[in-house]
Amino acid sequence: MLPPVNLRPSFNITRSSHVRLTVADLAESRNFYVNALGLVVSDEDERTCYLRGLAEACHHSLVLEQADEGAGAGSCRRIGFRVFFDEDLDAAYAWFRERGLPAEWVDLPHQGRTLHVSDPIGTPLELCAHMETRPRLHIDFERYKGAHAQRLDHYQVFAPDTFELCAFYSELGFRNSEYLEHGDKLLGAFMYRKGTCLDLAIVENTGPALHHFAYTVSESRDIFTACDWAGILGYGDGVERGPGRHGPGGMLFAYLRDPDGHRVEVFNSHYQTIDTEIEPVRWDAASLSTNARWGLPALEKWYFEASPFVGVPQIKPAELPKPMTLERFLLEQPLP
Repeated sequence: MLPPVNLRPSFNITRSSHVRLTVADLAESRNFYVNALGLVVSDEDERTCYLRGLAEACHHSLVLEQADEGAGAGSCRRIGFRVFFDEDLDAAYAWFRERGLPAEWVDLPHQGRTLHVSDPIGTPLELCAHMETRPRLHIDFERYKGAHAQRLDHYQVFAPDTFELCAFYSELGFRNSEYLEHGDKLLGAFMYRKGTCLDLAIVENTGPALHHFAYTVSESRDIFTACDWAGILGYGDGVERGPGRHGPGGMLFAYLRDPDGHRVEVFNSHYQTIDTEIEPVRWDAASLSTNARWGLPALEKWYFEASPFVGVPQIKPAELPKPMTLERFLLEQPLP
């Protein structure tokens, strides 16, 4: 069911690192991420805001970029991964070029040498080995706002063929903690590099597109705090799903939509997956609603809406998913 994993890849990706989003109103988006989620600003100017979680020492895990007037807002520019050494970037450049995939050196603020690449379906990736640092603020409790988001943890992307994209990232050393299947069809792959159960989730749907990115919180009540502050600040309609508990992973979670519709998850972290003898957990899509034992299914839009990548055409899967949505669940309930 799962493709083989290369445990000694040509270059060493260590973790999910940062995401770059385009927004219609930089001040409004800053307000959401600072005062509802509790991220802190590392640097900003009139067109860009760099944010990080309270427990993060690296300069940014989220970059908000003001879109040009009337165009481009609500898209994702790139998702970023760290590599361990600077020479890993040279190896990555050669590896992508040898396979006919885009690879280009770029100069970006607050990062060391940076490489722009794309995976086989066009997902734009950004690799760097170094980043400026700032003091961690996780015990500066007087600085806490909103949900006290601690660190960026993972991304979930849509892909038209989960197995094919899973095979690509498996060659780069990504391992599966869990996977979702139906019959002999791989529908979801939950992949990691950093030793928890997730850095990149791949789910079959029209893509490439960014379904969500996720920040950890220290305590379960912080998940409710995110929802409370979203409501206080006027973003209550954007509390899209939860609080709840996932089937895969078992984490407590809530999903919120920012002012541009980008979806961000807050959740209370994972189990460890460092040791090589740990086998991935199989989930059967026919018996799973992505909740664990309780809770209603998600709205249809949670399963199908996602942020497009700037300038990247999307591809439909051979068959669109047919999840148990909240709308379908309610229609199928027997009348009293």
